[in-house]
Amino acid sequence: MALVGTDKDMSFYIGREASKLWKRFCAEVTTEINLLAENWKYLLGGLICQYIHGLAARGVHYFHRPGPILQDVGFYLLPELGQDRAYISETVFTTIFLSFVLWTFHPFIFKTKKIYTVLIWCRVLAFLVGCQFLRIITFYSTQLPGPNYHCREGSKLATLPPPDNILQALLIVPRGVLYGCGDLIFSSHMIFSLVFVRTYQKYGTRRFIKQCAWLAVIAQSLLIIASRKHYTVDVVVAWYTVNLVVFFIDKTLPELPDRTSALLLPVTKDSKSKEENHKLLNGNSGDPAEWRPRTQINGKIVEDGKTVHEAVINGA
Repeated sequence: MALVGTDKDMSFYIGREASKLWKRFCAEVTTEINLLAENWKYLLGGLICQYIHGLAARGVHYFHRPGPILQDVGFYLLPELGQDRAYISETVFTTIFLSFVLWTFHPFIFKTKKIYTVLIWCRVLAFLVGCQFLRIITFYSTQLPGPNYHCREGSKLATLPPPDNILQALLIVPRGVLYGCGDLIFSSHMIFSLVFVRTYQKYGTRRFIKQCAWLAVIAQSLLIIASRKHYTVDVVVAWYTVNLVVFFIDKTLPELPDRTSALLLPVTKDSKSKEENHKLLNGNSGDPAEWRPRTQINGKIVEDGKTVHEAVINGA
């Protein structure tokens, strides 16, 4: 009889938590749709710029001419991974990329919600567009012989034949992204990684993850050079250029709203329902026992482990 009672309690608990999760998800979807309706132009513009950047990178491949690899201090200091192990740097980059994308969508599931997904991606795309605009200017200014294996003399992929038609020129295929040549200064992988890590540094809450993220970017920098995908100058220029671009653009953009604000919540006739949505969106269920403070000072998220008192002192 005791086991039967325990099973019923467990089923009731699971059902209640599932219901809370579904309500939080629906409330988050409603809010993000409202934000998307207001900001879709910025997202669309950012995505179009990503296509233009890819098109420009493919276009410079037509001008690339293989030649002797330039002298590079990184090539002397870091042993060459070899073509069979060149995937290691791509694995690190993919891990950083996917981890950040998943984090931006965490408000749909988890209670600890600090950001709005639509707004954070508007900000990220603004950073990417600024950096990629400068990147296009630099790699079209001077075409360097690519150090990557498929860009060296004797490789059939080192040059691209002229396109047969306009559609072929405007079409970006995954193979062209992986085997591009000529778009060297500065590294596109470093642009994405640094933008993602800097964004999480400001809006993330886990100090340990921030430290691991910066270590991953440093490791990726060394792996890019060791795999001969870029010259050392491509990575070095990316480090200071991306950080400067993000710093100045971040100063011009309006700060993300605090999630404790109810201004962005959908308007409902029932004030009780609106209050419940407000609690769900900020990670609180209707149960007062689950309420917890959500602290944000001057647009910066306070990391876990810091008290509200410390945040107020730092904000002053």
